[in-house]
Amino acid sequence: MKNTFMILVLSLLMISCKQEIKPADIAKLNGYWEIEKVVFDKGEEKAYGMNENFDFFKITGTKGTRTKVMAQLDGTFLTTNTFENLSVRFTDKGTFLDYKTNYAKWSEELISISDKEFVVKNDQNKEYHYKKAAPINILNDGKKTK
Repeated sequence: MKNTFMILVLSLLMISCKQEIKPADIAKLNGYWEIEKVVFDKGEEKAYGMNENFDFFKITGTKGTRTKVMAQLDGTFLTTNTFENLSVRFTDKGTFLDYKTNYAKWSEELISISDKEFVVKNDQNKEYHYKKAAPINILNDGKKTK
């Protein structure tokens, strides 16, 4: 009886801690993001320092793309030809980003999202923590970055 009660309390605690993601929150994904760290299924972490590559999300409604971009010294981003089509799927189990290319399909669960960061979890239970990317002008040429 005591164990059953403890399991029930822990389950309710875990469910209540999870952020409820609403359709309006998806627009926060639009823009440039960089991976800050990866948390593996056993709890170990890999932190990323300065990133050269970023992810650019462009989503309208529940459809969009994720494009790999590279930061340039003048604060701009160079777009690569590498991108994935994505769709957002809301279920009773969570919110999922479904990716599709000519070669593969996969999903990531959107765990949390704010204006400055978001977290997704893949099917291997790896959590990817992203932070909003800000342009950096290393050249210091006096021009403002966009």
